[in-house]
Amino acid sequence: MNRQRETADTQPSARRGRPLRWVRVALPALLIVAWLVGASIGGPYFGKVDEVSSNDQTSYLPASADATRVQERLADFRDSDALPAVVVIVGEDEPTEDQIEALRSSVAGLSDLAGVTTGISPLIPSEDGHAFEAFVPIDTDADIGEVVTAIGEHLRADAPSGIAVYVTGPAGFTADLVDAFSGIDGLLLGVALLAVLVILVLVYRSLLLPVVVLSTSLFALTVALLVVWWLAKAEVILLSGQTQGILFILVIGAATDYSLLYVARYREALRVQQDRWIASRAALRGSFEPILASGGTVIAGLLCLLLSDLKSNSALGPVASIGIVFAMLSALTLLPAMLFAFGRAAFWPKRPRFEPEAVAAEAGIPTRGVWPKVGSLIRRHPRAVWASTSLLLIVGALGVTQLQAEGVPRSDLVLTASEARAGQDALGQHFPGGSGSPMYVLTTENALQQTADMLLNTSGIDDVTVLSEDSISGSAPVTTNGISPVGPPGTAAAKPTVVDGRVLLQATLTDAADSDAAESIVRDLRARLAETGSGALVGGVTATAIDTDDASIHDRTLIIPIVLVVILVILMILLRAVVAPILLILSTVISFATALGVSAIVFNHVLRLPGADPAVPLYGFVFLVALGIDYNIFLATRVREESRIHGTRDGVIRGLAVTGGVITSAGLVLAATFAALSIIPILFLLQIAFLVSFGVLLDTFLVRALLVPALLYDIGRRIWWPSKLGSRTRP
Repeated sequence: MNRQRETADTQPSARRGRPLRWVRVALPALLIVAWLVGASIGGPYFGKVDEVSSNDQTSYLPASADATRVQERLADFRDSDALPAVVVIVGEDEPTEDQIEALRSSVAGLSDLAGVTTGISPLIPSEDGHAFEAFVPIDTDADIGEVVTAIGEHLRADAPSGIAVYVTGPAGFTADLVDAFSGIDGLLLGVALLAVLVILVLVYRSLLLPVVVLSTSLFALTVALLVVWWLAKAEVILLSGQTQGILFILVIGAATDYSLLYVARYREALRVQQDRWIASRAALRGSFEPILASGGTVIAGLLCLLLSDLKSNSALGPVASIGIVFAMLSALTLLPAMLFAFGRAAFWPKRPRFEPEAVAAEAGIPTRGVWPKVGSLIRRHPRAVWASTSLLLIVGALGVTQLQAEGVPRSDLVLTASEARAGQDALGQHFPGGSGSPMYVLTTENALQQTADMLLNTSGIDDVTVLSEDSISGSAPVTTNGISPVGPPGTAAAKPTVVDGRVLLQATLTDAADSDAAESIVRDLRARLAETGSGALVGGVTATAIDTDDASIHDRTLIIPIVLVVILVILMILLRAVVAPILLILSTVISFATALGVSAIVFNHVLRLPGADPAVPLYGFVFLVALGIDYNIFLATRVREESRIHGTRDGVIRGLAVTGGVITSAGLVLAATFAALSIIPILFLLQIAFLVSFGVLLDTFLVRALLVPALLYDIGRRIWWPSKLGSRTRP
């Protein structure tokens, strides 16, 4: 009846709600111009993100982590904080003296390359005589990828026939990451936009509307990136290639989802309102609350990451939240302005007709299509529907027991062919695997010999050295780079460098620094050093990986329950109920568990990946729960709106019929955008891409389409307890 009265009063209400003509023209125009200005300023920053981003793993560790504290003290003991590249030269046969001399000369000539600092080591032969290694320091302010490439090209140009050259070590693996992330600005964005465009064309069967929606998403991303860039420039937030990629995908997906909701409301309004201004106001009224609630819920979930000890996690929270803010703003300002400007022409060739009589005959609910049929199935067999879907989800969730998320070696982070990985393998065949990636031990001067003895007596450590004051002051160094050997008691050694009563020891591991064996040695050594009471700290590549993984495990244990509580409270406030929010949260949790279980099986047995980063479950949870709640909010707010008029059970069926198409389209868009992350050849992003994409599709086609509506229908009006809506006589 309310809708019929609204239709009958269309013309009077239109006159009352119609502002001055210049306001109708000026307001949308100003909004469009404002976004155009923001986009024009922010556009050039797409190619400048690497200027303010860092992929240095140590910089993202907690300040209290041992590896961080050691890293901060290294500059006190060394003249340079250069990043070492390990050059590995391997010959099929033992090189001749002339070939060795040519290689020595070539390595010495590396000092002429831009970005290479002083302190290149001499060529060090292997015991079998078939390989050589050299350590080349690279300025951390230089373009690591370019310098590593230049080193390889220089050495290969001079290398005799039959000799292979690899550049590995910390600089080599950093160059791999830089190269892997190089496609973020162009390729990732292009693939994501193309995927969304195809879906929108299929959904709307229109030419102009998909462009309008995509423009909304792209403008939101551009302005968000502008804000993020300057915050990173001012060192207010940390930005990495990983965070940047997630920001791109999240903003495009979320802005498109919010746009789909508004477009659906606008199309509905155009069928009962002939005036575009009145239709726009009606669409805004209908979409403002769910978009604001949805975006606010996502932001609340993301900001929970600020509780993380790991800065790569805590940095993502504000960066992604900024993106969501602009996604909401663009969907609620730019999109309405553009659609108002185009009117019904935006939907061409399927323009919505002004047909209030047909809408009244439909009683506000679609009668054709798949969703009325799904609603009919739920009406007939609600308990069978939610029980069978729950059982299916539980079976899928059992795969969680196979999840291997304790961390992966850094050599496995990049999925494409890697010179650094090949070089690490060659290094391990002829030299100690930890060459070039030493373990650092910061200890007191008084405990120097005791700590050195412990290191020397540890299986898996090849040699131990201490930074020497004699070499720093200009005397001839006992070994390269101011490092003097440490031996058993009584062994002569140069005077160590002492800073604030501490000395720095350096140990070379026999196994690769990113191997399980190396991590086991560092963990065991830390435990034994703690028993001595010397306060010794262990840092380096291996220790950094350990501290990162431990912090990630701590974060997911702490943050996941907090996210659930925060979102539950928001849903209770939004729906003015207790039962419905609990059901929605439980459905999201079981959906996430199923997505994680299926993903574990795919990772282990289909893709045969070496494991998963400990942050994968946390990121997957935050994205799937926060974004999955989006669809819950879209559905539940419409169900509540319909329930006030038609009763809860009819409201559920009506809400499903009206929002089913929007939620399905939004789910397809979000899944496609996250799937685009898989084109970046980084293990973490591939796993997040699959986990979130599969989880969103599961949420869209099973949980939100069947499980939740069937549960709400079966329970009836009690889902709104303790609000008044839950005590109405209508079922």
